[in-house]
Amino acid sequence: MDARLTAEQDEMRRTLRALLRDRCGPYDLRAALDTPAGHDPALWRALADRLGLPGLALPEAYGGVGCTATELALACEETGRALAPSPLLATTVLVAPLVLALGTDAQRARLLPRLASGELTAALAVPGTALATALALTGDNGGDWAGGGRAGGVQARRTDGGWRLYGEVRQVLDGHSAGLLLVAAHTGGFARSRTRLFLVAGDAAGTARGRQTVLDATRPQGWVQLRDAAAELLGGGDGRGGDEDERDVLGALGAAGDAAAAVLAAEAVGAADRALERTVGHVRQREQFGRPIGSFQAVKHRLADVYVQVQAARSAAYYAAWATVHGERTGGLALAQALEALRTAAGEAIQLHGGIGFTWEHEAHLYFKRAAGDELLLGPTHRLRGRAADDAGVFSHAETTAGSPWRNGGPR
Repeated sequence: MDARLTAEQDEMRRTLRALLRDRCGPYDLRAALDTPAGHDPALWRALADRLGLPGLALPEAYGGVGCTATELALACEETGRALAPSPLLATTVLVAPLVLALGTDAQRARLLPRLASGELTAALAVPGTALATALALTGDNGGDWAGGGRAGGVQARRTDGGWRLYGEVRQVLDGHSAGLLLVAAHTGGFARSRTRLFLVAGDAAGTARGRQTVLDATRPQGWVQLRDAAAELLGGGDGRGGDEDERDVLGALGAAGDAAAAVLAAEAVGAADRALERTVGHVRQREQFGRPIGSFQAVKHRLADVYVQVQAARSAAYYAAWATVHGERTGGLALAQALEALRTAAGEAIQLHGGIGFTWEHEAHLYFKRAAGDELLLGPTHRLRGRAADDAGVFSHAETTAGSPWRNGGPR
């Protein structure tokens, strides 16, 4: 792995940082959060038209730029620095890869160019609080996370006119404003229930939506109710392909989840780096006992520890983005490390800013809420690490020998 950025990657980062500095300052950010959509449509158009961000990792054949998850991660590192609210995560990181992996040729040709241009935004609707499970980040996604039968969730029923969906989904990223919903639902009733993905127009008859009040306002979420709403099966067919088709869906969700975790790790690193940068700037100016508080050894040690943690998380995030392109699954582990770095950096920012760090007007609490919100959405970190350990077979029976001191509860 070569960790050096190419000239194109470096230029993309500089251009995006300059754009976000001009269009997503503290006042712009707060104004965007107060809009019904929770983001600035003008900023989204600028990201799409000037930088092609929505189609960055999509093939050129569908109107994309043709880059990889590495470039998308670098771009999201910059959006994370600014805490820029946008449909980028829901549309580009979660939905577009699933349409590309599972959609028919007609569905790809119809949807991907519109997603790549930013004209169409999309949201992945997973029942309950099971997004991390559905994406195979905190456990095997082959269970009943999507509900089915008496377990609730969303039910799909085939009629002469196509598919109809019934159910409710909460905690959907940009679910209140997205033009397209990709809904995980169960087919086959209670006895032969299987998970499928369905395309639903955001304004389809029988669909009701609204914005949720969440901890992290920079990551807008909505609720979606489906009452006999018309839907289209992603991938086509009649939905009776059996266990093999379900494995394709679950495999695509797992692959998309690992790539999304790598991108989100880079985004969290960007936010942590910016929180640290602001804190260093403050302690250099804030004086106490006639000298800057940054000159005290205790403050230096605390910030040095944060710096090391952020740099380690950046290395893990960059490797995860590179590994995604080469078929390795390391996104969940990198995300756990990045979220811990962000939580530490944001906590130190609040503490070392003193009284102003606890105020609503300052941005320090927004970084802390981003860390906590992402962990609630895709964590917690110990489950991300547990899943990585399971994948690596760290605690498997094959790794445990009779003479191991860790057998039967650990060393004595």
